[in-house]
Amino acid sequence: MTQLEQARAGKVTAEMEAVARKEGLSPVEIRDGIRDGSIVIATGSNREAARVVGIGSGLTTKVNASIGTSSDIVDLEMELEKARVAAATGADTLMELSTAGDLDAIRRAVLAATPLPVGSVPLYQAAAEAAESLGSSVAMTTDLLFDIIERQARDGIGFMAIHCGVNRLTVDVLRRQQQRNGGLVSRGGAFMVSWMSHQESENPLYAEFDRLLEILRAHDVVLSLGNGMRAGATGDATDPAQIQELIVNTQLAERAHRAGVQAMLEGPGHIPINEIEANIILEKRLSGGRPFYMLGPITTDIAPGYDHITAAIGSAWAAAYGTDFICYVTPAEHLGLPYPEDVRQGVIAARIAAHVGDMVKLGRRQPDLDMGTARRNLDWQRQFSLAIDPERARAVREARPGGDAEGCSMCGDQCALKVASGELLS
Repeated sequence: MTQLEQARAGKVTAEMEAVARKEGLSPVEIRDGIRDGSIVIATGSNREAARVVGIGSGLTTKVNASIGTSSDIVDLEMELEKARVAAATGADTLMELSTAGDLDAIRRAVLAATPLPVGSVPLYQAAAEAAESLGSSVAMTTDLLFDIIERQARDGIGFMAIHCGVNRLTVDVLRRQQQRNGGLVSRGGAFMVSWMSHQESENPLYAEFDRLLEILRAHDVVLSLGNGMRAGATGDATDPAQIQELIVNTQLAERAHRAGVQAMLEGPGHIPINEIEANIILEKRLSGGRPFYMLGPITTDIAPGYDHITAAIGSAWAAAYGTDFICYVTPAEHLGLPYPEDVRQGVIAARIAAHVGDMVKLGRRQPDLDMGTARRNLDWQRQFSLAIDPERARAVREARPGGDAEGCSMCGDQCALKVASGELLS
């Protein structure tokens, strides 16, 4: 039985208890959230050592880190190092998105190397295998696609981004727009549109949705309804194609829920700050409060090399408005495949954003109050222990010359806390 089916039966599972302990909630609250579809639990079958992560209403905002090879760089050892860095830096989940090399071997190596729940996009592997065995990615067969979904689920993938909402109606809406400022930037979305055009056929993930649900239910894989029409430029945010796909995905999420499959929805993309709240309201209202997984969102298009910052700005707003799950963005976004240091910076930026949002969404302010007290008391060890990245904080302080055991080299003898010592109430 899936977590959802057990919740419906009134059972509190070990996984629900683990999430409850981590979140400071009761197991019954977690069970009821899973039952009504506002919470999902990601772990993965056949992975007893994997962490259990809850995503959804009333829970802390979770952070995903994505790794994977490309046709230009296939380096398994680097991908494994990136997986280790993501876990060590505090990511909650990992997506393995390789598109080149021995994809089954890479996925299994990553699953063995990380305790994090791992997600995937099966369409990437299907396109790669079709190109290799059939001569073209658009020659992919429906059976090949579903075979790969089954294969990945058996290996222990915990959640899958599946592009079911890119159907004929959605594509027709996109074509009637005639042009997008940033084009179609989702790899899964672009591949499916090309396949549908070449095959003159409906998206098999939509047409045979019940077949998909049978596989996911058998392995209790969380269905993450992919955002193939997401905006790749702020000028395309919240456009008709994106909204049409959202409507389709909310309908499919309800079908999945009825079938006992946990489901969440993915969101855009590149969004100006003033449209973030509207996107979240739409998703929550149309889906009945199902978990929302936002990719970024990136809030300006003109900062290549710093897109971990542009995304952190958007993610903080998104988390505050109710997004449940955010995908990190690294400094390499739009420029190249991320390296391990890019992963570290991306995870830290996303974790900061998630915390900033949770200060509003959940009222989680005690860590900040504790840090304020530690700074007032010039208690450096306490400050380091409270920091999101203690190692970085300690290294910066120790690398600066000057400063005594209490103060720092920013103010030196003019430290306001020392000057005012005894003059203010503590």
